[in-house]
Amino acid sequence: MKPIIVFDLDGTLADTAPDLMATLNMLLAREGLATLPVERAGSMIGAGAKALIARGFESAGRELSSERHEALFQDFIAHYGENICVGTRLFPGVTEALDVLEAAGFDFAVCTNKMERQSKMLLEALGLAPRFSAICGRDTFAFHKPDPRHLTQTIDMAGGDRARAVMVGDSLTDIATAQAARVPVVAVPFGYSDRPVAELGPDLVIDHFDDLPLAIHELLRVRVA
Repeated sequence: MKPIIVFDLDGTLADTAPDLMATLNMLLAREGLATLPVERAGSMIGAGAKALIARGFESAGRELSSERHEALFQDFIAHYGENICVGTRLFPGVTEALDVLEAAGFDFAVCTNKMERQSKMLLEALGLAPRFSAICGRDTFAFHKPDPRHLTQTIDMAGGDRARAVMVGDSLTDIATAQAARVPVVAVPFGYSDRPVAELGPDLVIDHFDDLPLAIHELLRVRVA
């Protein structure tokens, strides 16, 4: 089993806010509600599409029944699937960091609250899908982040070593998941969090993916010791 780095997707590997917010705004506009600026993404994205819809409609002052929420979710999934990589881009340095870490013997996986099929679609569109030994979404297992089993089962599916694993994420959900799984966690501050990630208790914060290889090695040395 190889040491493994498990990444969140939205707000960690890629800036997906333009396309996620565009799909949410399509639903809001269709319902006659005011649309939301992409700058609101930090407080809205990270818990999956259903949570994003609920937060968007709550911001617009509209309550949703469970049946209406489910119907909107299906519309969201359909529209987003057709527009999944219009404005989405990788964060700077992602590919280069993966190159360095792969050369050092690390495997990679993705653990996201995005649906699995759309996670794979997006990573294919971004040219990254072949680099991950497992891509596990909200619906891959019977549980999802912040349940620690989402992370530990992702590691297992990828054939990684739980004792030499590190999580990389951008939100309280990622940090709480990793801590519950007893996996060290690196946070990035440029993703989608309504609070500075440094306040949420990650093991390390990096400002750029150029800093990730050193952070990973530092964490694993500390953990082994």
